[in-house]
Amino acid sequence: MNVFEPGVRVHVVGVGGAGMSGLARLLVESGAVVSGSDLADSAVLEELRAMGVTVAVGHEAVNAAHADVVVWSPAVAGDNAELVAARASGATLLSRADVLAELAKARPVVGLTGTHGKTTAASMMAHVLAADGRDAGRLLGAEVLGLGANGHWGSDEVVLEVDESYGTFALVHPHALGLLNVEADHLDHYGTLGALEHAFADLLDRTDGPVVIWSDDPGCQRVAAMAQRPVVRVGTGDAPWRVDDVEVTRHEARFTLHGPATEMRLTLQVTGVHNVADAAVVAVLARELGVSPDAIRTGLANFRGAPRRFDLLGSWRGVDVYESYAHLPGEIRAILSATRAAGYQRITAVFQPHRVTRTLSLVEDFAPAFDLAAAVIVTDIYPAGESNPTGVTGEVIAEALRRRGAAVVTYCAAIEDVPDALDSLHEDSDVVVLLGAGDVAPVAQKLQGMS
Repeated sequence: MNVFEPGVRVHVVGVGGAGMSGLARLLVESGAVVSGSDLADSAVLEELRAMGVTVAVGHEAVNAAHADVVVWSPAVAGDNAELVAARASGATLLSRADVLAELAKARPVVGLTGTHGKTTAASMMAHVLAADGRDAGRLLGAEVLGLGANGHWGSDEVVLEVDESYGTFALVHPHALGLLNVEADHLDHYGTLGALEHAFADLLDRTDGPVVIWSDDPGCQRVAAMAQRPVVRVGTGDAPWRVDDVEVTRHEARFTLHGPATEMRLTLQVTGVHNVADAAVVAVLARELGVSPDAIRTGLANFRGAPRRFDLLGSWRGVDVYESYAHLPGEIRAILSATRAAGYQRITAVFQPHRVTRTLSLVEDFAPAFDLAAAVIVTDIYPAGESNPTGVTGEVIAEALRRRGAAVVTYCAAIEDVPDALDSLHEDSDVVVLLGAGDVAPVAQKLQGMS
């Protein structure tokens, strides 16, 4: 059964997750009758109810009783009561990977992929296509500031954040693709970096139209070499599309993009050379799709950042406090580089490791990622539902930092202790950066209560 057929009854298990809530919104706009469930109530569920989605709190067989199709996220266990009931009733069961494959059959998909930066780059592309006058659909991990929610059906191509986690992108056949970067992640699923890179190479080979890669990234270079198809390269070195004259300030970034019969001076309302790299891939991919240079300039200038991607949360005792979703070594290195480029000299980083398997596999990679920080506070691991059979804690990251000779390293077993640790460091800090994909952001709220 076609999940995007108007009138089809679709039940989404785990609908409160970022990717699944966007999918629910897209399905509603496509004409489906949507219901969903999640373990706990949230503001996201309230927003979905306002759209007409019937949402249940808790997982019970009755929730999916009338569904034609049941969709679930990778975080949902196979013995979930709703999935068991759906199998027994004869409903069509689709994983998120299956749904994305169906989406690519229904509409041309413009995908942005990589181990980090996907939400940012996909949001940039959504703005660029809007500036070109297109009603592009989108399915992203966060709302697009200035455009709307993370899921939209639209009437033209669909901008898709092509996610590698748990093999989610394994069945997707994009129309066009931008590859931002590739580094070790989700090795609990892929096993090795080589297997992960081969999965990305397979994605490139399944893409019907243009593929653009950021050629400065070693992982992108290896993936392109594995792929059996040509790619378009953009980077700061010797590439057909070249980035130079990069200017980064505290709140903006500018660069010049040179290409075949093309030269564009582009301005972003966000800082950081990592955002320059993402924007360059988006700009070249847009040109490959026939978007005008004026629309690319306007769209990128309209991009205001993605939620939890280096957001300024406020000031505490004269010290600026930022938050970033960064949780991989490359992401952390990029955010701290952007912080330094923005003019901050004494950076205090608060890092909450994310997932047990990721922490264990990347311990030694995390240590050099913090080289630009004057002080690092490490919290315990945010498990994201993973088991922890060996009882490892965030202390393993703190110890790796100490071995590397980091100036000041503090381990806080409880995240509630972070404000007190920061209190002892604030006179030696001109900025605090909260890093992690878990629940580290509320630290900023606690700081507001400290005089």
